[in-house]
Formats: sequence, C-alpha cells, structure tokens
Amino acid sequence: CFDYSANGRFMMLGGRRGHVAFVDLLRTDLAFELDLNEEVRDVQCLHNETLVAVAQQKYVYIYDQTGLEVHCLRKHIDPLAMTFLPYHYLLASVGRAGYLKYQDVSTGQLVAEWRTKLGPCDTLAANPSSAVLHLGHGNGTVTLWSPTVSTPLVRMLTHRGPVRCVTVSDDGNYMATSGGDGQLKIWDIRTFTELHAYQVKSPPRSLCMSQTGLLGVGFNSGVQIWKDAVAIKAKSPYMNHDMQGVGIQNIQFRPYEDILGIGSGAGFSSIVVPGSGEANYDTYTANPFQTSKQRREQEVRSLLEKLQPETIVLDQDAIGAVSAEAREIQDARRHAADEANRKPKKEKKKMRGRNKIGKRLKKKRRNVIDDEKVKLLEKYREQGEARRRAKEGPEEVVPGKLALDRFSKK
Repeated sequence: CFDYSANGRFMMLGGRRGHVAFVDLLRTDLAFELDLNEEVRDVQCLHNETLVAVAQQKYVYIYDQTGLEVHCLRKHIDPLAMTFLPYHYLLASVGRAGYLKYQDVSTGQLVAEWRTKLGPCDTLAANPSSAVLHLGHGNGTVTLWSPTVSTPLVRMLTHRGPVRCVTVSDDGNYMATSGGDGQLKIWDIRTFTELHAYQVKSPPRSLCMSQTGLLGVGFNSGVQIWKDAVAIKAKSPYMNHDMQGVGIQNIQFRPYEDILGIGSGAGFSSIVVPGSGEANYDTYTANPFQTSKQRREQEVRSLLEKLQPETIVLDQDAIGAVSAEAREIQDARRHAADEANRKPKKEKKKMRGRNKIGKRLKKKRRNVIDDEKVKLLEKYREQGEARRRAKEGPEEVVPGKLALDRFSKK
C-alpha cells in the first residue's frame, strides 16, 4: 500500500511484512525507513509531510518525518482501511469489528465512533467536496457516513456481490464502484442513480480517479485507464498496461503530475498517463515547491481555518442557508423533539411497603381538586365540629331580661 501527500511531492510506502518508507519524490531522497516486524494494512499522509499514519496489525500509529513514533491510537483497534480529511483534521479508520472512528489529529480527541452493523469493512473512500465517507460492505451496499450522525446518511445497493473498491471524483458528483459480480458501475451521487455499468472479466482490485476525471482500474495483473468514462459511457479504454502476471494491490494518481502509482506484490512502480494531473496548482492550497517557512505558515493558517465536524453534511447548500420557517414553528418542532427524547422519570422506592400502587396514586392525586374532594372535605369539617361540640357538653341557658323586669322588687 502507498499514499501520496496532498501536494504530490512525498510518498508513503508500506509493505505487508512491516516495511515502511517515506520518500521525497522531488529530490528522490529517502526520508526514513522502518521495519515494524508486523503486518501493515494501510498508510496515510496527514495534513503535511511532518506526520504520517500507519495502520498496523493491532493499532494505528503516527510517525513524524524522521521515523519517530509520536502517538499510538489505541482506540483504533484492528484497522483495515484509513483516510484523512484535510480541512477538518480528521483521521478516519474502519476495522474488522465494523466500527467507523473519527480522530481529530490537532487535538487528539476521538470525535465519533459509530458501529456499522455490517461486519468487517476494508473499503473506505472520502468525498473530497463534502468530506462524507463512503464505505463498501460485503452485502453489496455502500453507506455514506458523517461524524455527527450515528446511522448511515444514505444506504445504496450497488452490487449483487461484495463491494471490492470505491472511489469518488474530485468535484464530489460521481462515484465508481466495483463488486464481486464482475461489474464496474458509475453513480451520480446528487441523485443516487446508476449512470453506466461496465462488464469486466475479473473483479477490479483497486479504483482511482485523477484530478482531470480519468478513471484508473487495477485488475489482477493489469491496469486500464478510461477517459471520459464518467459523464458518458466509453467504448474502449484510453490506455492498457500489463504487469506481466504480478498481482496488483492498489493504484493511485499522483497529484499535479501525469503519473499513476501502482502497488503490487513485486513492489512499487509507476507509469506515465498523459493528461491525468492538474497543470495549474494553487500555491495557497498545495505547493510542491514550498519551503519550511511556507509550510509552517500554511499549517497555522489551516489550523485557524479548520472546519468543525458539524459541517460535514450531505446537502452542502444547507451550510450558510437561512431558514424560511417562522420562529414559532422552529420552537414547536424543537420542543416536540425534546419531549420525544426525554426519558420518563422513575420514582424512588424510599421504604419497604411505602411504594404500593395505591400509595403512588394517592400521591399523584394529592393536589387535584374536584367536586368529590370538596364534598368530602365539607363532610370531614362537619364531623369535626360535631365531635368538638359533644366534647364541650350542652350549652348553659342564660335567662334573658324581659321588658317588665324593671318594675320588680329587688
């Protein structure tokens, strides 16, 4: 396995038996070389050439440009595939247990950990435009994920067999998939519909798209380059390259260069593909000839402009849009959602025998006032007055004064 840096100047190589090398392609200089003594499943260059990630047999490790181990991501257990989102500084990995994990490499925090519930997964691709991850599964489906949602944003049935590899175009509008059914399909992500289907002799092992729209397909022992095969259906490939019986593991176009890298069982090789790289590069985004001072300035600027994980959404037009709904409708919908998510409060059992059903109902009806309760309170009040009068005894009769009492003799 191998991976190019964002500016195409550096390349990270990883062998199945544990050999790892980091190469400066502009100067053809070996930066560092390591023997890890365990299986290497995937490698990934991070925001610049100072840090690289290696998916080893048990965990994901991060090394610097001198080959020194910097971090060990122990929460990324048994990884099979990785990808990096440069504008969000998120390293995503998926493993044999079927968990998709997002790690923020700028802060070191685990942003999200979602269970796919679809078994082991070794096919992972990122949408360069929206940063949504595309995962290919063994049941023939491709799921789209975001770090803010625990369930797939979209679930697409793409093949009748397991999905072998997935790739997405730079503009984020098209996706190419290959499966065990021997078909290569092109999909429109905007409408989630199939555009074209190509029948191949053997299932492709690797797919990649160049900056200019060329589609590279790696088979068991050969590579095909298709031109204008995404928007319209092509009749024949643009180029063919035979590897002379050597099994191909993965292929990838080098950014800003007309070169296709090929990783095989015999090592690494590259071929020239005219018209595959972007001729005009932006030095503020990716500069192959940048100095160390320019690299530091770009790193600081990218950290200040880092996007939050909440900005990874399927509909890119929703970011920055103004909602046309009234404030009352939004508050009512938010209140209804809070009420639906609120858990019922459990009553605590304070003492034995005090938590019977009758006691609880009586507590609930303690502050409820109705006609029956008013009549019952009046009855209790009358009964209390009668008991008080009976306790005090009969009242003494005081003789009253008559009108003629003033003439009586005293």
